[in-house]
This record gives sequence, C-alpha cells and structure tokens, in this order.
Amino acid sequence: MSMLQSILTFNEHFVADREYEKYQTDKFPGKRIVVLSCMDTRLVELLPKAMDLRNGDFKHVKSAGAIVSHPFGSVMRSILVAIYELNADEVLVVGHYDCGMSAINPEAFLNKVIARGVQQETIDVLKNSGIHLDKWLRGFNDVTDSVKNSVDMIRNHPLITKDIPVHGLIIDPVTGKLDLVANGYEAR
Repeated sequence: MSMLQSILTFNEHFVADREYEKYQTDKFPGKRIVVLSCMDTRLVELLPKAMDLRNGDFKHVKSAGAIVSHPFGSVMRSILVAIYELNADEVLVVGHYDCGMSAINPEAFLNKVIARGVQQETIDVLKNSGIHLDKWLRGFNDVTDSVKNSVDMIRNHPLITKDIPVHGLIIDPVTGKLDLVANGYEAR
C-alpha cells in the first residue's frame, strides 16, 4: 500500500469514528501568539509541550531553520495574516540547536538535486537569470545569529507596528529547554 493510500485509509476511520472532535477549535489563537519555528520533526510535539501550548492556542508557521529569508515572502505574509486577520498580538521566533540548516552546503545540495534528475542546464538558467542559488540555499553558521536576523526582519518590517513584541528563542530538540535570545518587550 502506498503512503498516500495508507493516509487516506486511516483518514476514513478517523472521520467515521469522529476522532476530529477532540481537536475542534476556532481559527483564532487563544493565546494570541504566532510562532515561527523550524520544520524539524523533533519539534512537532516537543515545541508546543515545552511552551505550554495546546491545539487552538497559537498560529504555527514553519520554515527550514525558522528563517525569514525575504521581507515579502510567504513566511512574512503568514505572520502578518496571523496578526491582522487572526488577532495574534505577539510573535515568537523559535530556532533550535542541531538544526539541519546549519549544515546546508549549497554545492552539495545542488549535486543532490542533479542526482534526482534536475538537469545542470536548468540550474545554469536559474543562475544566469540572476537567481543566486548559493545565497538562497545557504544555511547559517550560528543559530543565535539566525534567530536574531529573523527577529530583526519581522520587527523592522514596514507593516509591523511597534506595539507587536517579537521574541527570539532557541529550543533544545532533545530536552525542550528554551533559551531567550531576544525579549520583544524590551525592544518596544
């Protein structure tokens, strides 16, 4: 059975048994926060538990490395929607130790892309069109600096008002311990 078929079969039982009822909430975050975190699988359950957050408490935006790479990209748009359409009052950027983005090597990454079947010509066209793949694919050297950069990108966005605190934290993906990097209340 394929992964997709397995998911669909499970879902039929999930719906028929009304398992969804225990997860029902509305679209507005009860604790009025939006959390930007990494997509690392170790954080899926650990991060909310370590932050005392439950289903319905927060809006959760994920990106590789908890990075806001562009002030007008989809990550920033999601944060703005959480604030202005869904009533979030605070933003928390949560990076983590031992992040895979700290080990991303653009050259090795592109070699994997080619090995999966993307033609070198396609990569050359992107590079010759002004797409800086080396910069776009590069991770970070220091998670603290990366979290600070994302906090600054959000905090200084022209559509973010000064009354929105933007905090930065780093979580240990093993223990769930949180380290404070940027206190958004102090920056206002």
